[in-house]
Amino acid sequence: MLPKGANLQKIRDGKRTYAITPHLPGGFIKPEVMQKYVDVTKKYGGTMKLTSAQRIMITGLAAEDIENIWEELGMQPALGYANCVRSVKICPGTAFCKRGKQDSIKLGLELDKRYIKKEMPSRIKMGVSGCPNSCGETYVKDVGVIGTDQGWDVYVGGSAGSHPRLADKLIEGLNYEDTLRIIDIIMTYYQKHADIERVGQFIERIGLDKFKNDVLAVFYGEKSAAEEPKVPQSEAGEKIVPLPGGLTEGNLVFGDAITADSVISDIIRVYPQTIPVFRSFGMGCLGCPSSAGEPVTKAAEIHGLNITELLVALNKVVPANK
Repeated sequence: MLPKGANLQKIRDGKRTYAITPHLPGGFIKPEVMQKYVDVTKKYGGTMKLTSAQRIMITGLAAEDIENIWEELGMQPALGYANCVRSVKICPGTAFCKRGKQDSIKLGLELDKRYIKKEMPSRIKMGVSGCPNSCGETYVKDVGVIGTDQGWDVYVGGSAGSHPRLADKLIEGLNYEDTLRIIDIIMTYYQKHADIERVGQFIERIGLDKFKNDVLAVFYGEKSAAEEPKVPQSEAGEKIVPLPGGLTEGNLVFGDAITADSVISDIIRVYPQTIPVFRSFGMGCLGCPSSAGEPVTKAAEIHGLNITELLVALNKVVPANK
């Protein structure tokens, strides 16, 4: 079991070190809170690092110190579940930037308040940019907005990682209230219909036109006649063909045993009943970019797990071994 709110960072000579990342909405921090960071980091021999999600991570920590560190910081972890809304990246906007066209801080902090740590089918990252320069990295976020003279443009399906994908524009020129409303519709639709896949992967699977039509139908109060998105189900002997930017890169098919070379995302696509098994071994982030091309043996090595024990547990729940 991982220590509270910690991530395993390194295993060297059998010694494990961990990192913690407290939640800092929008990256704003008061001097007295920064001083807590400094004091705790010095006391427990850690190192502070600025993250891409506008937070400050403390790494190089021992497991037995984690609980005391959280208590001394008096802060909460940035992450709740492995697959949840992980971050809302916010640019300075009209509050601090001469190029800002919309108040990105107001909107970004409201999105953080509404969605951060909310459980989702996979990880979600949001970006809020007050102008088309996109300093909130909206184009590579699952859900994001860009401010213009006419209002907010909403984008969906962006991601970086091993399968980079530029976001698609969904709608433009919205006011503050309508922007919040359509993002809520997007999140609800994604929660209801997606598999363990990022928003961009979900869009690739069902098609942008369907995603856009269904979401906008709810936004405009229209009745969508479209069928509910269907998750492809593999049958015995059917080979899953990977799509660019799709969830799986392996060639596992229904009925196959899981081996050390089986790709993580391929396993959970063909055998979703393995998800609780992975999580019981501390491998909760099953929608991360690495899972799309990483064999289970490599993931076990990174997490310091016994590959034989993991494979036995996984194969116990698949039909091939019943």
